[in-house]
Amino acid sequence: SKAMASTTRHVLGGRRQCPTRTSRLRLLLCLAVASLTPVVQSLLLPASALSVQAKETMRRRNLAIISHPDAGKTTLTEKLLLYGGAINQAGAVKAKGEQRRATSDFMEIEQQRGISISSTVLAYEYLGFKTLILDTPGHQDFSEDTYRTLAAADNAVMLVDAAKGLEPQTRKLFEVARLRRLPIFTFVNKLDREALTPLEICDQIESEFNIKCCPVLWPIGSGDRFKGVLDRRSGQVHLFGKGARGAVAEEIATIPIGNTDVLAAAINDSELLTQLLEDAEIIGEMYPPLDLAAIATGEMTPVFFGSAMTNFGVQLFLDAFMELGSPPAARAVEEGGAGAAADFKNGAIGVDTRVIEPTYSEFSGFVFKLQANLDPRHRDRMAFVRVCSGTFEPGLRVKHSRLKGKELTLSQVQSISGNDRTTLDEACYPGDVIGINNPSGTFAIGDTIYTGSERISYSKIPSFSPEVFALCNNPQPSKYKQFAKGLEQLLDEGAVQRLRERGDELSAGAGAQPILAAVGPLQFEVVQARMLSEYGVAITLERMSYNHARWAIAGWLAVQKAQTDGKLLGVRLLEDVHGRPVLLFASEWKLNSVLQELTVPLQLRPYAVAPDVEERRRK
Repeated sequence: SKAMASTTRHVLGGRRQCPTRTSRLRLLLCLAVASLTPVVQSLLLPASALSVQAKETMRRRNLAIISHPDAGKTTLTEKLLLYGGAINQAGAVKAKGEQRRATSDFMEIEQQRGISISSTVLAYEYLGFKTLILDTPGHQDFSEDTYRTLAAADNAVMLVDAAKGLEPQTRKLFEVARLRRLPIFTFVNKLDREALTPLEICDQIESEFNIKCCPVLWPIGSGDRFKGVLDRRSGQVHLFGKGARGAVAEEIATIPIGNTDVLAAAINDSELLTQLLEDAEIIGEMYPPLDLAAIATGEMTPVFFGSAMTNFGVQLFLDAFMELGSPPAARAVEEGGAGAAADFKNGAIGVDTRVIEPTYSEFSGFVFKLQANLDPRHRDRMAFVRVCSGTFEPGLRVKHSRLKGKELTLSQVQSISGNDRTTLDEACYPGDVIGINNPSGTFAIGDTIYTGSERISYSKIPSFSPEVFALCNNPQPSKYKQFAKGLEQLLDEGAVQRLRERGDELSAGAGAQPILAAVGPLQFEVVQARMLSEYGVAITLERMSYNHARWAIAGWLAVQKAQTDGKLLGVRLLEDVHGRPVLLFASEWKLNSVLQELTVPLQLRPYAVAPDVEERRRK
């Protein structure tokens, strides 16, 4: 009854659910029963009471990890895999000696630089749940990739460096996660180093993000004196012994906080014991109790303290997430044009907006990531699809929403974990991520595929305004074919954007000089490195003097009128791959002056989504 009551609060307070009362009650029942053990389920309900789809959906848990660079995001990912049983030894971001490399950082440039530059999907089974970890890049230059990954997530884990507190990129990514209306869990990392006090960190989070903190794991000391954590829900103190490099930490003892004599002997530090007892009393009065409804709506964040490097508190966090994390949720569909269903500036879903529940019988999913050369030997291209409803089985015939219902048979489908791929031979359910071969570029980021007679098109994933621009040169004309192919595939991934002079065709030949646009300069370095390592072409980039861009959604006629009226002097006019006008500005002053006068007539936007392609359906 306790599990059912808490699950009911979770769903009623969560993101907008199915509009019909019958469907809502059915979903509540599914959630409540799925949260119980299989033995208890069999006692409460006959096997026919829950469909296989409902059971499988409710046991899905996925999370995207966001943080400032070097906060320990990839290290935490490795340790979650270790405790989840997906690997036997955790890898290191920068491996030394006999250490294995991080599972999520498998690209050559990631291993060389010791940073994540691309999001990664990692899957494993844990405590009866199928868990997916979406490891995201921390660097601000790859924030677009992080945004796309968050679009596929149901939960976000905000990683905070205990010594530094909130950092610039943490703040930006938190706002993106809030924009997606995701439940946000906070893991304060690196307690094995000297750190800010837990009260200072919680105060930072509450004051800057206007969100309630509810500490779940409370640290005992920091640095060399970090002894373990207090689990406030159970009242148990968990004391740890440092595990071997890459191995699971040893839990020395679990002691009720009320047993002060045993605690004193185990901690062997009177100052830490006094501080722990005082903190336990204070935080009980300062912070509200866990509220699953507030967590589901992003109004409260459960806070966990620990150390991913030394494994302190990682398993306790993972166990708690299985209980508190949100299962797959309903998603808004577009009606009335691209972007009409959900305004990604505030994440709001209108009361009358049509949504697709994960328990909907027809299959649907959307592409949130493209990746070339997962296997460099075969020059493959993979589309990552998040399953949103129904059941997917290999060989399923689906419709492509952007191509106006073009039918495709998905026979070559793979399950993905890091760079490991296996042919899919089992059914997949809402919350899963599948890999679909994309050799001819049929799929683009944000595309929806579905079955059934009713068209489904989920809210598209936007491209954001670039801030750095460069002319791309191929100094080796004999390698033009490799140059063109490599550039096309990396552009499809969304690694960078491509602009051109109006009227130029993308297939203009070896003499055409592409203009590349990116959010940050590190994206250019990645493109250069991958072009060399994966396609054998050493491209050069000539930086341009522009640093701002806006799409003119009103179209070329409106832009030409403004140009004729002399209102676009000093503005570079280009077009994107869809032929839409893009205005480039060399200074913020020029950008602001044009925005002030022409935002409405030109419909200037710092983002754009891929338009639908009109094609006749085959009869």
